[in-house]
Amino acid sequence: MSIAPPPYAGRLPLWAAVGVAVFCGILMATQSRINGELGHRMGDGFTAAAMSFSIGLVIVAVITVLMPTARRGVGTAFAEVRRGALPTWMLFAGFGGAIFVLSQGLASAVIGVSLFTVAFIGGQTVSGLIVDRVGIGPGGRRYLTVRRVLGASIALAVVIWSVLTHLDPDIPSWMLVLPLIAGAAVAVQQAANGRVAGASGSAVTSTLFNFIAGSVVLIAIALVHAALAGGFPDALPPEWWLYLGGPIGVTFIFGLATAVRTTGVLLLGLCSVAGQLGGSIAVDLIAPGTGHGVDATTPIAAALIVLAVLVVSLPRRARL
Repeated sequence: MSIAPPPYAGRLPLWAAVGVAVFCGILMATQSRINGELGHRMGDGFTAAAMSFSIGLVIVAVITVLMPTARRGVGTAFAEVRRGALPTWMLFAGFGGAIFVLSQGLASAVIGVSLFTVAFIGGQTVSGLIVDRVGIGPGGRRYLTVRRVLGASIALAVVIWSVLTHLDPDIPSWMLVLPLIAGAAVAVQQAANGRVAGASGSAVTSTLFNFIAGSVVLIAIALVHAALAGGFPDALPPEWWLYLGGPIGVTFIFGLATAVRTTGVLLLGLCSVAGQLGGSIAVDLIAPGTGHGVDATTPIAAALIVLAVLVVSLPRRARL
């Protein structure tokens, strides 16, 4: 059975979808800083990730209850699954978000938001190109034009250069690999969220399924970790802003699920990447954490990623 989706009405114009994706990227960088600091303060990135996602679940559940279209969307999504129009696994796309939030809690405070973002971009860029070619996203199959491959190649080259520049023997290699895996998972998540939003008629419904799946897996991981480590942290940090990761996640997941229907996964990823890089530079300058800060290579990397976004945005021509 083909996984190509039917066309859906109500898509954003391209300029608006690109703007939403860039803003969501800024929010993702901000969330990385917040969740990373929460995990660092608690001394337990597993519990921090579970808390962040669970707070988001409560918020989106309340929104769903209050919105008739979102409530209807839940039933519609299940109906689409039963008739085979929507693959069942797409309701569990929140696993990708869980990997992302977990990597934030474990790695971003140590390696710095900028370096974390660059490693994340590598996985997201390559995965986005593959996801678009396979046709998982709501825009259907998008062929590998010369410009799309060139844009992705520029982004990937920037990632490799940035990571090599920042290699540090004090940083465990898995802390660079984890955000790379998270980036690949998030590209699939964004495509699936867009499909669920289109099938259900509500991006809120898609966001709800995302947070249910992510919360379940992160809570399970936190419980296993607590059992092995001898319990949960004794106290929670008092700063209120450390608990904003969940609300921020609700906002950008909703926004990306809406924008991907217009942009496709690769362009969505590169636009959000541009926002992430700009946001991560601002975060590391304004509120630096315990990890690596901003150096001369980071703004150069951000400028080259923006160039990659412009290349991918140009009209498509020859197919590969």
